[in-house]
Amino acid sequence: MTRKPSHTELKKQLRNKTQNELVEEITHLYKKFNNVKEFYQASFFNDDSAMLEKYKKIVRDEYIPSGRKQFPSMRASVARKAISDYKKISCSNAGLADIMLTFVESDVWCTKEYGDIDESFYRSMESMYENAINFITKESLLQEFNDRLLAIVEDTSGIGWWFHDTLSDTYDSYAGDVD
Repeated sequence: MTRKPSHTELKKQLRNKTQNELVEEITHLYKKFNNVKEFYQASFFNDDSAMLEKYKKIVRDEYIPSGRKQFPSMRASVARKAISDYKKISCSNAGLADIMLTFVESDVWCTKEYGDIDESFYRSMESMYENAINFITKESLLQEFNDRLLAIVEDTSGIGWWFHDTLSDTYDSYAGDVD
């Protein structure tokens, strides 16, 4: 088994290249790897909002059917992967918070539209809601997202599995003192 080069070793190799060689190397990566292309589109070309919308659509499509689709797929793994992929290509904390809340909002819509689901479905939403509110408070984004956080809690009133109570308690523990 071969050893992976360290960060320091990579930097040393890159420093030995000319500027033109580095440009060619980055251009090659841009063409070959879609996530590299999206990273540069988001960071160099101020296209983060388009990338955010692309990944939010993936999340929404799992829970809110569109077109001919009659029933949502509800694959949390696909929605979570979209969030993870967005996180890899973007440096926007607000964008990351937005897509995390989109996950929970889409799940809540699905529950209200199609009825009670199962406990693991709600646990997944509770986990994402807690991750989102934790991230939002840590990154000082509460003022920007507080209305959505509260709306999610309000929209879950009457949903089973103690879901509403759990989200309400989570909100109170992170943001309960916000006016």
